[in-house]
Amino acid sequence: MFKIIQRSMRPTSLHLFTFKVYAAPKKDSSPQNPVKVDELSLYSVPEGQSKCTYTNLCQETYSQTKPKMQSLVQWGLDSYEYLQNAPPGFFPRLGVIGFAGLNGLFLARGSKIKKLVCPPGFTGLAAFICYPQQAIVFAKVSGERLYDWGLCGYIPGNVKNSPGTK
Repeated sequence: MFKIIQRSMRPTSLHLFTFKVYAAPKKDSSPQNPVKVDELSLYSVPEGQSKCTYTNLCQETYSQTKPKMQSLVQWGLDSYEYLQNAPPGFFPRLGVIGFAGLNGLFLARGSKIKKLVCPPGFTGLAAFICYPQQAIVFAKVSGERLYDWGLCGYIPGNVKNSPGTK
């Protein structure tokens, strides 16, 4: 009974290891020629070389994701460098904008529409107050794009000039 308990108490990570088992010959048997692995019915030797079927798929996925990951790493490095040499007054403004977003989350309890409108609305309002010159440029560009997009619905032949096509 002790051996059963001992076997059930072993760690499960031992199942990941492979072990070689050697059989000792019986004392009364005569020595025989060893049997080769090829001669056993349980084992089959693969013929030729094995083919890697997923190599092309992995290489294609890697070639597609590598530029995206490099641009993401570069964006992170640029952001880190910008934050190290931030312009004066950047962090207080960032704090005000973040606090406005958190207030929007706090006030958006209850309705799903409030949850969609309040946090971005408060954050945008605080950003417009902290950065008025950039807000004016953003509003002009956004307004022109929205106007063009709205015209696409009224003028049937204006698909060529729609914002989504170039």
